Amino acid sequence: QVQLVESGGGLVQAGGSLRLSCAASGLTFSNYAMGWFRQAPGKEREWVVAITRSGYTVYADSVKGRFTISRDNAKNTVYLQMNSLKFEDTAVYYCAAHFTRLRNYYSTLVAEYNYWGQGTQVTVSS
Repeated sequence: QVQLVESGGGLVQAGGSLRLSCAASGLTFSNYAMGWFRQAPGKEREWVVAITRSGYTVYADSVKGRFTISRDNAKNTVYLQMNSLKFEDTAVYYCAAHFTRLRNYYSTLVAEYNYWGQGTQVTVSS
């Protein structure tokens, strides 16, 4: 049974930082590209960042320069370091896993991800 479990969300003031973690189990983690998405109330789920199997990273323009994704294959965990947080970053953050045989492939599409975590709330106060 595959599980993705996010942690690290919370309430932070604008300009502050949070570090999200996503621990994966029940899958061969190194065979998956990983992504973080977020969903604000009344809005569609949007892609935030992705990391390929090889460690290549891609960011949405809205978070570029502020967020950093990384992965530790030995710990089956992907991280999202979020700095300089803004009110508009407030959302439920989800990690997701995409199986791919390609080491440099990543996806920004919700439909291409095979597994999802339950989400963790990030609230940024202005």
